[in-house]
Amino acid sequence: MNAARGGQATHPTPTRASTSAAQNLSPAYPRRAAWGTAGSLRAWQAAALGQYLETMPQDFLAVATPGAGKTTFALRVATELLSSGDVHKVTIVCPTEHLKYQWAEAAARVGIHIDPSYSNSQGALGSRFDGVALTYAQVAANANLHRARTDQARTLVILDEIHHAGDSLSWGDGVREAFTDATRRLALTGTPFRSDTSPIPFVTYEEDEEGIRRSRADYTYGYGDALKDGVVRPVLFMSYSGQMAWRTSAGDEVSARLGEPLTKDMMKQAWRTALDPKGEWIPAVLRAADLRLEEVRRAVPDAGGLVIASNQEHARAYARHLRLITGKAPTIVLSDDADASDRISEFADSTDKWMVAVRMVSEGVDVPRLAVGVYATNASTPLFFAQAIGRYVRARRRGETATVFIPSVVPLLTLAGAMEVERDHALDRPKRDEASEDDMWNPEDALVAAANREEKASSDLLSQFEVLGADAEFDGVLFDGAAWGAGAEVGSEEEQEYLGIPGLLDADQVTTLLRARQADQVAAQKKTRAAQKMREENAGIPAHKLRAAKRKELQHLVSTWSRRSGETHATIHSRLRSRCGGPEVAQATTEQIEARIALLREWFVGRH
Repeated sequence: MNAARGGQATHPTPTRASTSAAQNLSPAYPRRAAWGTAGSLRAWQAAALGQYLETMPQDFLAVATPGAGKTTFALRVATELLSSGDVHKVTIVCPTEHLKYQWAEAAARVGIHIDPSYSNSQGALGSRFDGVALTYAQVAANANLHRARTDQARTLVILDEIHHAGDSLSWGDGVREAFTDATRRLALTGTPFRSDTSPIPFVTYEEDEEGIRRSRADYTYGYGDALKDGVVRPVLFMSYSGQMAWRTSAGDEVSARLGEPLTKDMMKQAWRTALDPKGEWIPAVLRAADLRLEEVRRAVPDAGGLVIASNQEHARAYARHLRLITGKAPTIVLSDDADASDRISEFADSTDKWMVAVRMVSEGVDVPRLAVGVYATNASTPLFFAQAIGRYVRARRRGETATVFIPSVVPLLTLAGAMEVERDHALDRPKRDEASEDDMWNPEDALVAAANREEKASSDLLSQFEVLGADAEFDGVLFDGAAWGAGAEVGSEEEQEYLGIPGLLDADQVTTLLRARQADQVAAQKKTRAAQKMREENAGIPAHKLRAAKRKELQHLVSTWSRRSGETHATIHSRLRSRCGGPEVAQATTEQIEARIALLREWFVGRH
């Protein structure tokens, strides 16, 4: 990794831990800080540092959104403790091999010399090093070794992405065994919650009013705060629905519309059908994403895109689609192996457009120029989703936006609409049965050691049915918890209006533009419907056929509004009847149904 990447100025490497060097480290290291803030800590970093130095606790948990500068904060704490003599060694524990080297490079800039190549068989640490960088799996493999090292000197242990310590019983036990006697422990995470109830070592849990034990952070700096401060990018979620058709293992042909209210099993099958490379849904979404990336690159020439795939087979297939779309093969990161780090670094240093990665390496992908993403995986845990979206939110300059393309399925729409919601890790929740049909909803996505097993399971499930068809349709935009747009055909002028949103806008400007685009879309659709009605009347369409068409249109709008509002179909129909009058849909006249359609369309533009 190039130390000067992203505009980071080069400085001589200090020979020993230096608070002065740490003071000049970019708040966003390993990337440059946004719009010239380098040289000073961000407000949250300064406040957290002041709190830490005032209390000097043995354990400190800092929760900060991806891109906020957790690395810079931790290294400033480390230099302060080393310079004062409070600690003599530093141990950094992180989830992946890639992050070990990233931490070592960052630490070297402030005069802390970390060995990222340290192995359990090595034993003694070289005298030229101030400490080591390890993975959680490495600690668990020989906890006694790392306990002995920790006991030999006053040690600061930095636990990066601490939630990973609960990925398996052995990992949590290993971390607890190795570092119980550490002088200081600094835990960092952007996602202090897990999809299961495995306790996280060295994290404090307190009972809430419902008697549920929840994690308590010593300092929290969430996405909402970071967005207000301009530290992270606003994220637009482009959702796509469409008609799916597949043949089950029993030979039954099934059809369903992605995004419509479905049973969980039907939704899973429709979702997997959409993601299948043999269908038309994923190529259409990739084309739309590439158009969006082209628009962003008008203002941000080095902007890149990332496709997060479910497995290696899909990743390779998506890469082939992108090559046909763009004329150039994208970078492919297939697993968290030795060359994955090199591929990520090469892509980060380039101006290439696209990278495709399997979902297991998403957390190790640290490329701030990523501005467009395609969420092409069936993982839907809050933990994985937050980590994945975190790949796109790092702000480098004022006004940069991020756009993520997602399937229109309730779990993802819900998570996208709650981007700013703060979460804690709760212990006292019923554990889900690993053998239940809900496996897809609660996978151990973050467990790198189980990556191959996860991919095999996904492939097995996909092989149980045959894709017959998968068409894409633009559903709308989710931004700041609100839904915008009233649907459109792929390739239509209406879709292009949303894909063409400028790549440099602040959050308020995004909202204003979305409101204007939606108003224009609704106005255009009204003209189209009026013209269509006139053509139908002139064509002499029988009244019963016209009423059936209007009922179908109403049902489609009700379904769309249900997904966005969370209201049931019955509730929506009841509200429409109370406002417009008339009987139930089955007994309503064509004119009464048209009135309800008109009212419902007004709801889409915020006229309640």
